[in-house]
Amino acid sequence: MSDAPLSPTDPVAELLARTPARVLAGRAGPGYRTDTWLKLREDHAAARDAVHAELDLDRLGPLVAEFGLFVVNTRAVTRAEYLTRPDLGRRLDDSAHTRIAADCQRGADLQVVIGDGLSATAVTAQVPTLLPLLAAEAGRRGWGFGRPFAVRHCRVGVMNDVGELLDPAVVVLLIGERPGLAAADSLSAYLAFRPRAGHTDADRNLVSNIHARGVPPADAARRVAALAAAVARAGVSGVAVKEELPAANIPSSLE
Repeated sequence: MSDAPLSPTDPVAELLARTPARVLAGRAGPGYRTDTWLKLREDHAAARDAVHAELDLDRLGPLVAEFGLFVVNTRAVTRAEYLTRPDLGRRLDDSAHTRIAADCQRGADLQVVIGDGLSATAVTAQVPTLLPLLAAEAGRRGWGFGRPFAVRHCRVGVMNDVGELLDPAVVVLLIGERPGLAAADSLSAYLAFRPRAGHTDADRNLVSNIHARGVPPADAARRVAALAAAVARAGVSGVAVKEELPAANIPSSLE
């Protein structure tokens, strides 16, 4: 493969600008070039750090005071237990039930929950921008916005416990995605209409890949709000509700 720089109008250059995937990376003999190998090691280390990082509300800065954020725990006591026992991460512990019931109002139109998931790094990177945008979208639409809170050692299924406790119309869970070798700070937003015990991923909608090279937080906030409105109108979430997205704008050179 030639080392000559690609023209800015070259379709290969356009493709490489649109993906962090390691395509057309070249080789040195049978292996990667040194710079590709070093970047791979760096990204792998970032992914491992993200998986093992603990949620720290202090890293969310002014959001804590602005929204009165507090943190509760699931039944997974340690990070190691969380990684090996997904079932424990789907249930709030007893103290969490007590705190949430005492400090959060029931019946909100939109209840946002922040979960560390498999990347507390993603929470630190994306939530400070995304949460105020979601609150603004709720205000613009005249929705009651429940007091947000964070959940440590959190799996997506914890939404069911939140629904049982607070009975909001729509629960939005902002949760760190499983890190990959292209992004360790990617966030997902799961939505569910009046989640209850026994609900599964089939009962949830999702906006994923929220990060700088994926879905920007401003776009994510608009999509989440539009989906929340759609599931509230339908009275159901999940496979019965399809997100309406604009057609992709693909450059003619890549068609």
